This record gives sequence, structure tokens and C-alpha cells, in this order.
Amino acid sequence: MPRFRTVGTIPPSIAVTDGRPFPRCQVAFKPAMFVTHHNCRLELLQGDLTLQAVDAIANAANPQLAGGGGVDGAIHRAAGPGLIAETGRLYPDGCPTGSAVATSGCRLPARLVFHAVGPIWHGGNRGEPGLLAGAYRRCLELAVEHDCQSVAFPAISTGVYGYPKREAAQVALQTTLDFLREFHRPALVRFVLFDAGSLQIFGDVLSRLSPSTSPLR
Repeated sequence: MPRFRTVGTIPPSIAVTDGRPFPRCQVAFKPAMFVTHHNCRLELLQGDLTLQAVDAIANAANPQLAGGGGVDGAIHRAAGPGLIAETGRLYPDGCPTGSAVATSGCRLPARLVFHAVGPIWHGGNRGEPGLLAGAYRRCLELAVEHDCQSVAFPAISTGVYGYPKREAAQVALQTTLDFLREFHRPALVRFVLFDAGSLQIFGDVLSRLSPSTSPLR
């Protein structure tokens, strides 16, 4: 199995790999953990998902794709009214839990938005881990299908849907690492966490999943 290793902390400037900047990812952010595998990198940082100048960001959407609070509401406000008009036109029946659909980014720095529908937490006995993994994996598949070299995620389902953050981080990071091992794409996967506590949890989980990874400082 390929081994991931910690490269270091990311300075508040453009991220680079092999001496070359990743496309469409110029955004200031706080230093955080990252691990690499071949030409792929997985980053963790605390920041504003709507400001990420990546090829695509994932939205923690509801099945109706109708907008809402939290990350969903912030993305819709930043993208403008064209986003909900586009989801209504392209996906009038919404999106099933455990999957994701793509739209343009409208006014966002990101070119695309992947509307991922995670599960509501019911104690973990109603298939929540598989559904959450499916939402992340479908976003990564969409990134490959749309030739995205960079994608940024929130912590899907950890807001009003009540998914425990540590369990959600385990699913999110394991799914992403498995996908990168299998496909070696996209080049950059970034998890943008809302607060320091979430960043610490994701960092702790990543340090256990990736050999030789050091905890966040």
C-alpha cells in the first residue's frame, strides 16, 4: 500500500507541488496539515469555503437542493440567485442522500459546485457511514469527470444533520485517501473546516489514517 507522509505546514500563500502552483487555488489561509501521495495532496485548513479559488467546492446540500442554513446557505448567498435557479432547472427532482450533482459556481471563485447530500445522523444504525462515504466519493468522481485538478470540501452532515464530527472525519478522510490511492486524482483535495475544534478533530483522525503524519500544532 502506498505510504502517505507529512510534508509540513502550508504557508499563508499559494500551495505548490513539485515546485509548481496548483491551478485555481490562490487563496490566503492559515497553516495546516497536509499529506501527499504521488502527485496528489490532501490539505486541512480552517477558513471560508466560499472563498476557495479551486476548480470545485462541495456544498453540504439537502435532498431538495433548495438552499438552507450553514454551509449551504453561505454558498448560495455567495454564489447569487443563479445557483438555485440552475439547480432547479437541471435537477427538478433534487438529489438522493449519499450522492451529489454538479452545477456551475456562478459568482463563486470556484468554477463548479458539487451539491452533496449527506445523511441525517440517527445513531449510526441506518446506513449513515455508507451514505456519507457515497456523497464524498460521488464528489470526487465528479471532479474527475469534469477534469478538476482541485476540489474543496466542508465537513458534510456535521451541522444541523448532527453527524458526530470525529466519526464524520473518519469517513471523509478514509474515503478520500482510498480514492486518491485508486485514481491518483484530483491533484488537490482540501478540507476547509469552520472552526479550530473541527480542524483539530480532522487533524487527529488524519494522523491516525496516514502513516508518519504528525498532529496539528
